[in-house]
Amino acid sequence: MTADASRAGPVLELRDVSAGYGTYRALFGVSLSVPAGAIVALVGSNGAGKSTLARVATGLVAATSGTVLVGGREVTKTAAHHIARLGVAHVPEGRGIFGDLDVEENLVLALRRRVGRATLRQALDRAYATFPVLSTRRHQRAGTLSGGEQRMLSLAAVLVARARLVVADELSLGLAPAVVDSVYRGLEAIHAQGTALLVVEQQVDRALAIAQHAVVLVRGSVSWQGEPSEARAEMERHLTAGYAPPG
Repeated sequence: MTADASRAGPVLELRDVSAGYGTYRALFGVSLSVPAGAIVALVGSNGAGKSTLARVATGLVAATSGTVLVGGREVTKTAAHHIARLGVAHVPEGRGIFGDLDVEENLVLALRRRVGRATLRQALDRAYATFPVLSTRRHQRAGTLSGGEQRMLSLAAVLVARARLVVADELSLGLAPAVVDSVYRGLEAIHAQGTALLVVEQQVDRALAIAQHAVVLVRGSVSWQGEPSEARAEMERHLTAGYAPPG
């Protein structure tokens, strides 16, 4: 991570956070931070709790214990739409769009309140310039787009709105390599604007290639944090050792 990002302090911080669904516990005492303007890769095998952590960070799942902070402000029990107003955007695996609206209607709906009517046209032009395929589909119903195009549509709104933090959850899942390349170029464009990224990814190499810091999650617990170049070996070591969560 950059020195400037480190000086700015964390845009997101989880302190000893546990969470789950009903009686099922998915996270066990997780602590991590995302410095302002940095890219942090959260990696781990399927079922490690990565998506649950993403939902806790954006308020979609409530932590059962611990503390969640955005820009130093506690948001542990704060509703997701209030966290979004603090500049946190969640781009989930899957659609995250309005399938009955066309591409441009989706973008206008997402952008109007954030950029205002006066600059809406310029915002749409930036979105189409970043993802040219969306320009050719602007009057097509979003629900009929391919999976990759739908994820580009989700990213386009975030790109133009310039969020403080983007939590990108398994964006490569089920996509062809060429489409994943386009999606990740979109993430890098978002980061170039100064937005911090928490990239939640099962395709380890994709996330680590753009990250400045890596967190390995194993069975709901942080097993290791450090340099991205060392993350894959650490993840494999913990999995091979049969790491078990506390509690």
